[in-house]
Amino acid sequence: MRVCRVLLSGVEHKISRIQAWSVALPLNEGSYKWSGGRSVEVFDTTVVAIHTNTGYVGWGETCPLGSAYLPAYANGVRAGIKELAPTLLGANPIQLQKLNRIMDNALGGHAYVKSPIDVACWDILGQVSGLPICDLLGGRYEAKFPLYRAISQSTPEKMAASVSSYRSEGYRKFQLKVGGDPVEDIERIKACSEILDESEVLVADANTGWMSHEALKVINGVRHLNVIIEQPCMSYQENLSVRNHCPLPFILDESISDIHSVIQLHQDNAANFINLKISKVGGLTKAREIRDLCVRLGIPMIIEDTWGSDIVTATISHLAHSTPSKFLLMGTDFNSYVTTKIADGVPKRVNGFTNAGTAPGLGVKPFFEVLGKPVLDIAH
Repeated sequence: MRVCRVLLSGVEHKISRIQAWSVALPLNEGSYKWSGGRSVEVFDTTVVAIHTNTGYVGWGETCPLGSAYLPAYANGVRAGIKELAPTLLGANPIQLQKLNRIMDNALGGHAYVKSPIDVACWDILGQVSGLPICDLLGGRYEAKFPLYRAISQSTPEKMAASVSSYRSEGYRKFQLKVGGDPVEDIERIKACSEILDESEVLVADANTGWMSHEALKVINGVRHLNVIIEQPCMSYQENLSVRNHCPLPFILDESISDIHSVIQLHQDNAANFINLKISKVGGLTKAREIRDLCVRLGIPMIIEDTWGSDIVTATISHLAHSTPSKFLLMGTDFNSYVTTKIADGVPKRVNGFTNAGTAPGLGVKPFFEVLGKPVLDIAH
């Protein structure tokens, strides 16, 4: 009833207040390790609330993977929001294309800063329309979609044990963190591959950690296995060179930063898949554009983010579940990796699958006792 009254009243929705919280996210496994000796023990996530003059509150979250993975860091999120907020107060949050132009004109780059704002405004649009974001993004496919589990870098034996453990929980898709010593990486891939059958998915993700000759050594060492190679090298040109000598399926991740990089990938036949991280491209508005282009071009995707908790997981679920099934390799449930729960209303994992919620918007209800006091509170 409230939705109908607001829509029929002719009242224009305007952003009246922007809040942000910093929340620590310890990991269930104690730490998360990937290429180059990089690791994180506790993530610092930023939760954002966008308030309107009509009484709606939308929620977003962004969580960089530390400060050494991409050009993004946790304090940068809050600093960027503080910079953007004055230009957004008074703007209409459900005019999403216009809102993104306002943000891009006010702050060059820094897509990860804009992402939780964009997502929170999608949440408001869903609440105003009475529809889940999944429906607004095109409608859900199937009853559920598959999840993968990331396996932190360790010894081949420990990584294989982790795969076996998570497989017992229902996961059938795994992303191994490699990108270290090529000989040991070959052993990591072999050890984990032995546990899986041909219908299951194994991705060897180097996170830019190999030089091109190292990548080719690993690929030649595992070319007989059922494995997908993800982002072996740092630069696009290095990856393209490796791809041209690689008989295995190939994913680009860190090289995909916007819609133009997808067009370049397609022109060069640089990969079979992309890894689409929502905050890396600036939120759901731009992620949807990339997703829809990939569907038109025939490029399947992993749909996920850099890290996060319940609100990020809900956001991933809406974009992933509204993607045609043949173009979705897998998503992930980051809230299951961390000990801190920040919101209710997030769909649960069942046997390696999940689904998007059916409540309006994101459907999340944050726990204010967990969020604590906001670190930013900017109002008209």
